[in-house]
Amino acid sequence: MSRIRGKDTRPEKAVRSYLHRAGFRYRIHKKSLPGTPDIVLPRYRTVIFVHGCYWHQHPGCQHFGVPASNAPYWQLKFERVAERDARKTRELEALGWKVRIIWECEVREPLLRALASSIAGQ
Repeated sequence: MSRIRGKDTRPEKAVRSYLHRAGFRYRIHKKSLPGTPDIVLPRYRTVIFVHGCYWHQHPGCQHFGVPASNAPYWQLKFERVAERDARKTRELEALGWKVRIIWECEVREPLLRALASSIAGQ
């Protein structure tokens, strides 16, 4: 567990690389915002969270599931993560930020292009 990264993960770096190539300028891990978003696009008042499918329990994903050993502990842990994510999203939206979530399994070029066009077209 100690080797699981919370920042600068491979999917997060891929999203940041694509956004930079597309001409977006951003800040990363801005601590002054609720939830410390992975990517902050101040010009567009948009924050992006790059969620890992396992830890944030992406429904319908192959990485989704509760471990068989000590299942009640893990179920409670995943529920707390989901509650925290929802709370931080509400807090950011109350402050006037648009919140986008990208799942680890969805980090592919077509999705990133769609994300970039939706941010720029707001």
